[in-house]
Amino acid sequence: MEPHLRLVTGSIDRVFTGRQPWQIVAITTTTVLGSIWLCQVLFQEESLYRRAKKKVFKLARLIPAVRRRVDAEIEKINAGFIKDISQTGNYYTELPHDSMGQAEILKKVDEYLDLGHYRWKEGFISGAVYYYNPELIKLVTEVYGKASYTNPLHPDVFPGVCKMEAEVVRMTATLFHGGPAACGTMTTGGTESIMMACKAYRDYANDQRGITKPNMVLPVTAHTGFDKAAKYLGIYTKVVPVNGDTTEVDIAAMERAINRNTVMLVGSAPNFPYGTMDDIEAIAALGRKYNIPVHVDACLGGFLIVFMKRAGYPVRPFDFSIPGVTSISADTHKYGFTPKGSSVILYSEKVYRHYQYTVTTEWPGGVYGSPTVNGSRAGGIIAATWATMMNFGLDGYVEATKRIIDTTRYIEQELRAIKNIFIFGTPATSVIGIGSRDFDIFLLGGELSNLGWNLNSLQFPSGIHICVTYMHTEAGVADKFIQDVRSKVALIMKNPTKPVEGKMAIYGVAQSVPDRELIGDFTKCFIDSMYYTPVDQKAAK
Repeated sequence: MEPHLRLVTGSIDRVFTGRQPWQIVAITTTTVLGSIWLCQVLFQEESLYRRAKKKVFKLARLIPAVRRRVDAEIEKINAGFIKDISQTGNYYTELPHDSMGQAEILKKVDEYLDLGHYRWKEGFISGAVYYYNPELIKLVTEVYGKASYTNPLHPDVFPGVCKMEAEVVRMTATLFHGGPAACGTMTTGGTESIMMACKAYRDYANDQRGITKPNMVLPVTAHTGFDKAAKYLGIYTKVVPVNGDTTEVDIAAMERAINRNTVMLVGSAPNFPYGTMDDIEAIAALGRKYNIPVHVDACLGGFLIVFMKRAGYPVRPFDFSIPGVTSISADTHKYGFTPKGSSVILYSEKVYRHYQYTVTTEWPGGVYGSPTVNGSRAGGIIAATWATMMNFGLDGYVEATKRIIDTTRYIEQELRAIKNIFIFGTPATSVIGIGSRDFDIFLLGGELSNLGWNLNSLQFPSGIHICVTYMHTEAGVADKFIQDVRSKVALIMKNPTKPVEGKMAIYGVAQSVPDRELIGDFTKCFIDSMYYTPVDQKAAK
């Protein structure tokens, strides 16, 4: 087991096993706070059980002995993360006195880009990189270079970049069956696209319906970008369960969650964990019934699902062809194969997009209007996205979609034939979620990782998934993955109760920790480590 992961799993076990201090804290908290605390929590929207659990662990941290114990464990974990990340070589912590030559800069860039050991160019990772072709890279590099200093914040100076953005939005709206009134903007990624929809509906509901305590209703499988948007924008999330067999949102539960403060309903096409698609028609029907906007998150598979019918694969309705669907998010930088940092948020009509905008009219610097989170935006990314879409064309995207869906269906079929594992629901596009009732699925994740595969880990319930990309369609890659899964499952079944070790151990242990704030602290330590630089090194030699 890697040192820092051993610290994480060991510390979790030490803090949360046995009878102290948590049992004592729970009893003490209940006795001392009694009816005062109960009155505070009863009149909030969050469930009583969830609030009670949060309150117990929050109060536990106020006990000095507990606080010291937790702080000590967090510090050990942080040290482990730092030790791991600091092994990537020397760091520059100050500007060099003399300018570095272009040749040396390019050499350094190559060195930095070669850090890491996963064979992503060969299709050994799940998602992350959706297409790799040196010729396309050459094209987008040249295009980005030409537009690298442009900024659509100044449309009078750079009207051509604004034109390219408008064309990307219109072409994407057409793919999603948007009518003449359909509109949208480009963003820097799926999270910003989601955030813009949430902002638009929050402000629309406030202006049109006087809602000051907005909530959104969404499946538990909806992308965490909605939770992030809710935290930024002060929107309460009402998360509803999915069907255990289909992993699609429970429509009846969604309807029960709707109240007079609901400003938007969310469905995924497909969702990230399992790649299954919610019943968008049923969600849209709820939207029409209660006069609530409906957002379809197609960030992950949007640029597959719009081409699937043309590629010969039937697909349920999911887009603006359904009355009641008012917005769609779709990432061009995934299966649109554009450079990272581009996505599109679409609306059925302009009234919603207007609430996405931020407009200031009283600033001494002049009247200011911005369509998205950013003021200045990277014109190079817009141009490179436009160029990539033009390079593929409709036929190119259909062919790529056919190859990817063919490969996904093949992998799914072969995995279903392997005993002791199962597939979550019915994958709609390119994601296949894998679980097991006979052994800890993270054992399989660890074994595949040892062979160089980088898969995504799932929780509640435990699972792993592979997101099939264009690289997996290359000769031999899919068969190699299937063969490795088959052989490792057979190996695991020789000792199915073996405990999970290595980097996969944290996922199983983390699910059992009732204090989710502690898991959040561990995560913050990991993010901190991404920004590590040594304090005692002035410059790399």
